[in-house]
Amino acid sequence: MLRLGRREFAAHEPVIMAIVNRTPDSFYDQGATFQDEPALARVEQAVADGAAIIDIGGVKAGPGDEVSAEEEARRTVGFVAEVRRRFPDVVISVDTWRHEVGAAVCEAGADLLNDAWGGVDPKLAEVAARYGVGLVCTHAGGAEPRTRPHRVTYDDVVADILKVTVGLAERAVALGVPRESVLIDPGHDFGKNTRHSLEATRRLGEMVETGWPMLVSLSNKDFVGETLDRPVKERVIGTLATTAVSAWLGAQVYRVHEVAETRQVLDMVATIAGHREPAVARRGLA
Repeated sequence: MLRLGRREFAAHEPVIMAIVNRTPDSFYDQGATFQDEPALARVEQAVADGAAIIDIGGVKAGPGDEVSAEEEARRTVGFVAEVRRRFPDVVISVDTWRHEVGAAVCEAGADLLNDAWGGVDPKLAEVAARYGVGLVCTHAGGAEPRTRPHRVTYDDVVADILKVTVGLAERAVALGVPRESVLIDPGHDFGKNTRHSLEATRRLGEMVETGWPMLVSLSNKDFVGETLDRPVKERVIGTLATTAVSAWLGAQVYRVHEVAETRQVLDMVATIAGHREPAVARRGLA
C-alpha cells in the first residue's frame, strides 16, 4: 500500500503525477504555467483527466539562470497553499532538492517531496520525516543539480541505481519518514546517457523486486528524443510506448505532461495484466 496525503493506492494501482512547472524557462512549455491562473487551470484539467498527484517545480532541471532558494520558495509556496485550498484531496508534490524549500512547502500543505537530485541535500529527508510527508528517492549518479551528464560511466548502471535508491529509502525510513510514503525513482536522464536510461527501463523489474513502490519520470525526455531522433514536441508517442513497457514491468507512479493520454495507456496495460476490468464489455454478448 502506497500512502500519500489523504490517498491510499493499492499495489497494482497505476498513479499519475501531473507536472506543473512554476518556471519561466521550462524545457517543455517555456513558461506556460509560470503565472498563477494558467497554472491553476493546468491543475484543474490534470485532476479532471485522472491525475492523483500534482508535482510543482520552481526550478527547471537543466542549466539556466541561477534561482535562489528564496526565489524558488516564492514561486512555489503560495501556489501550494492555493492548490491545497482548491483541491483538498489531491496529493501535492514539490520537486525540490533544498531542505529550506521543502520545509516551507510542507508548512503550506505539500504531501510529498520529490528529490530528483538524489539526496544532494541530506537535510531534505529530515524535513520529510519532521513533517510526516512522503519522499521520492532518486538516482542521479552523483550529479550536481542542474548539470548535464558528460561521459558518465557505470560498471552496471542498474546495480548503481539499486544501491543508491534503496540506500536513500532506508535512510529516510530510519529518520522517520513513513515507510508506506517512500518511493524510488531510477532517474531517467539524470546522471545518465541515453543507453543508461534505456537499460534502466529494460531492467525496471529489478527495482520492483526491492519492494519499494517505483516512480518513473519519462515524459518527453532526451533519451526518448535521441532514441527516435525527435525534438521535444514530437516525443509523446515514444514517451507513451516507454510508459506502457514500464507499466508492464511494474512501475506504479508516472510523472507526466500528457495526463489524459497516459491514463489510457495505464488503464489498457492494467486491464491486459488482469488488474482492472474493461470499462465496457459488450462485444459478443448481445
